[in-house]
Amino acid sequence: MPRFTKQMAALGLVLSFALTFAACNRNASGGTTERDVAAAVNGKKITMREVDQIIGQQTRGQQTQLSPLELAAARLQVLDGLVQQEVLFQRAEKEKLIPSEDEVTQFINAQKQQARMTDEDYQQMLRESNQTEQALRETARKTIAIQKLQEKAVGNISIKDSEVENYYNSNKNLFVKARGVALSVLVVDPNDNGMQDDAKSPAEAKVKIDTIYQQLKNGADFATVVRARSEDPRTNASGGNIGAASEDELKQSGFPPELVARLFNSMQVGDITEPVQTPDGRWSIFKLTGRQLQNENLTLDSPGVRDQIKEALINQRRTLLNEVLMRQATAEAKVENYMAQDMLKNSNNLSSMRPAGAPTANAPTNPQATVAPAATTSPEAK
Repeated sequence: MPRFTKQMAALGLVLSFALTFAACNRNASGGTTERDVAAAVNGKKITMREVDQIIGQQTRGQQTQLSPLELAAARLQVLDGLVQQEVLFQRAEKEKLIPSEDEVTQFINAQKQQARMTDEDYQQMLRESNQTEQALRETARKTIAIQKLQEKAVGNISIKDSEVENYYNSNKNLFVKARGVALSVLVVDPNDNGMQDDAKSPAEAKVKIDTIYQQLKNGADFATVVRARSEDPRTNASGGNIGAASEDELKQSGFPPELVARLFNSMQVGDITEPVQTPDGRWSIFKLTGRQLQNENLTLDSPGVRDQIKEALINQRRTLLNEVLMRQATAEAKVENYMAQDMLKNSNNLSSMRPAGAPTANAPTNPQATVAPAATTSPEAK
């Protein structure tokens, strides 16, 4: 995925922090009966309540719309993710990779900032996902510990020059500089982001963006102004650079057709746009930093090509090593999947399996319903 597309997708996207960190909200009050236990990892219990809670969150409370077989499949999938998470966390504990309280706090704050969450938004997320802050911190602790474990496993990866050359020679069709434009962006957000010089209302945002626009028209350096006044932390450090995009990518990202036409035709490299408002109320000023009007084949000596290949090869090995780590940790653990055992023993009674607290009557079948696994994902190979 081009860097530009990733950045633009992030510009207007409020991340679902609750679903990212809802995997481990343990029920601390009271004990559990044997029927409540879905699985155990080295004696550490994973309850049906946890499994059904995640299904409820991932289906936005519509789990009763799943057919009995869909619900059973979803439960197995979610439980598999929780088991994998617990296996890796216990391995991280064994290797003394548990993060400090400060690391947990920094991790959560970083996620809040990435999602542009105010403290009020954060508290609302906790209420809506039926979580306590302590439960969320415990989940964050597991996430960080697993990341540390994975980083330790892949820390010694190195790529030879011959491997880079072989990859390039086998995939020359991938190395083409496509027709497109390179852009930088300055963003003003009417929401309270807790940043310095932060606009906190639509009126303040409009005044701020107009002031900045005049400042830029009077000759101020774009990157310098971005670092000082822009309200998008993902792009500020790079002076607003969001990479290159084709005409189709710009249109898919919500750019008005007339603006796309100007970027490719009438604007000069170095020009800026007037303030552009997106449907979420944010204002953006774009600077045209480059333009490529014809496709160009890249060589190994082209800027960034060798680094791109190395990154792809490292990601491929990282994915494989993380899978090996998962298999080894699982083989060394004692995993008991009581849910699967119960399903095999009662294969004709799956229709009675409803989510905790849900109506027992059969819901209409929804063949399109799917539930994503809750396991910690490994980095993908490019």
